[in-house]
Amino acid sequence: MSAVRQAVILCGGLGTRLHPYTLDLPKPMIPTNGRPFLAYLVDQLRDQGIGKILLLTGYRGDQIERYFGDGGAFGVEISYSAGPVEWETAKRIWEARARFEPCFMLMYSDNFIPFDLSRLAARHAAGGKPLTVSLCRKENGNIRLGASGVVEAYDSSRSRPGLDHVEVGYMLAERDRLLAAITDPEKSFSNVLKALAAAGELAGYALKDRYQSISDPERWRKAERYLAAKRILLVDRDGTLNVKAPKAQYVASWTQFQWLPGAREGLKMLAQAGFQFALITNQAGVARGMIRQDDLDDIHARLREDLAHDGVEILRVYVCPHHWDDGCDCRKPKPGMLLQASHDLDLRLDRTVYIGDDTRDVDTAAASACMSAYVGEPGELAGLASDIQPRIIARGLLEAAPKIIELFEAWERTDAVGAAPGPAP
Repeated sequence: MSAVRQAVILCGGLGTRLHPYTLDLPKPMIPTNGRPFLAYLVDQLRDQGIGKILLLTGYRGDQIERYFGDGGAFGVEISYSAGPVEWETAKRIWEARARFEPCFMLMYSDNFIPFDLSRLAARHAAGGKPLTVSLCRKENGNIRLGASGVVEAYDSSRSRPGLDHVEVGYMLAERDRLLAAITDPEKSFSNVLKALAAAGELAGYALKDRYQSISDPERWRKAERYLAAKRILLVDRDGTLNVKAPKAQYVASWTQFQWLPGAREGLKMLAQAGFQFALITNQAGVARGMIRQDDLDDIHARLREDLAHDGVEILRVYVCPHHWDDGCDCRKPKPGMLLQASHDLDLRLDRTVYIGDDTRDVDTAAASACMSAYVGEPGELAGLASDIQPRIIARGLLEAAPKIIELFEAWERTDAVGAAPGPAP
């Protein structure tokens, strides 16, 4: 498989479910926090290292081209393949085929989900199929995914039993093998997916997070809340905020809780810059009978009260109380607590930072497509794969704080590119 440098985005639909907003606007240009929804996809692809984007336009495509131009303002190279409104999705792909790179990403213009290109590419390479499509778990979906990672059934009518995933785009395609599967370009691309699935030639990559969509006004409103810039940080507890207990022991009461030097000062600096926080912590001592739940709750209540005096707001506390042998989905390095925080707080995890002192914290962030900030001895990171190294490395929270502020300011400057007023959902 070739390195993925190009994304192709289907942008030609009428967006009838968004009437009356799309009577004058193409769906990808629907304003979301003052920017076209499509701009978030362009930013996301750039941040994942994709520098070339081909937009397959149709309905009011001239508006898309006028806004994005050659992509220079967004730090990418954008080109266009325009076609009549009447063209089906497979036709748009077929007519642009000469402009595809040997391996490329194929996307829809109305879905968004955080993803990690390196992990998706590894899954695609391992599967050896012409197409790997990203999936989310959903009752009454359109896909049944087999244990081997091969799609066992694709049904756009959603009438077959056992359909427990939905495809959200974010596909990796082998150009020549995909084009060979388009036997009738005059039909919808969903027919290609159906044929590949029936032949056992469609791979699925299940993402853990929830996807966002602008397919109708209700989802548009939800996507706008989700994509709005937020200064919320996820923070580990033991070893990040407080001194860890000796090995195989736990901080079992507030009298045993000892702040690490600089931790409160770092949180205060971040709070003064407009940040709020959610705590993410493994506490297997509960399951082991070494911490009483009431005492754990008291620790967190006093911690929040202590920090409130510094102007630091802890929005939520997420605890995994399970034993490491319980097989739960929340114990780090599994991403369950981060995903729950994303759901509760409308957090876009690829624009969120999880701060921790352990390589397992870095693993947890990577598993959920979240950024990570490591606070500890840099030498401990030597065993981590290059594609999951933390975005920020510091010896403590106080040292990490200005780097985190700088990172969010850079994101916010990016989000201001091309901002323009538009109709509210």
